[in-house]
Amino acid sequence: MPNKPADLDWDVIYDEQLPRLYNFFRYRTGNTDVAKDLTAKTMMRAWRFRHKYNQDIGAFNAWLFQIARSIAVDDWRKQQTPIIPLDHIESVASDMNVEAEIQKRDMAACLYRLLSELSTQEQDIIALKFGADLTNRAIADVLSISETNVGTILHRTIKKLKLQWELTYA
Repeated sequence: MPNKPADLDWDVIYDEQLPRLYNFFRYRTGNTDVAKDLTAKTMMRAWRFRHKYNQDIGAFNAWLFQIARSIAVDDWRKQQTPIIPLDHIESVASDMNVEAEIQKRDMAACLYRLLSELSTQEQDIIALKFGADLTNRAIADVLSISETNVGTILHRTIKKLKLQWELTYA
């Protein structure tokens, strides 16, 4: 029998999971404003469908991040907006080191490009591990794969990213 909504302390859930959700979306989108919006959508959807959560099936955070992944996919389908090149930025604040800022943005754009070239599963694992700060076991619960498989995919993906990064900045 599913948990009753009264069994869940939503204030605690909100406080514990909000930063993880936000970081997950930041890794997936590369945009802080979009990450905030998607985090809010996830929490609203979880609240609306809280009666469907069943602790006998899996951990709450696995259920919550399955909702988050669904929202991320929906958002990706809706928004196929191009990245604006730095050349088109009209003004840069005068108190910053422009060269360092451009290099930082270039490296961030490169990282997000490399991440976008990964498979959806690899992107999810990277975002759940480093964005949401989930353990391999929790990631395995979210993705319905084994913990060993998560570790193997994570290791290979990081190795692939490092190689691509070195080829880009060699």
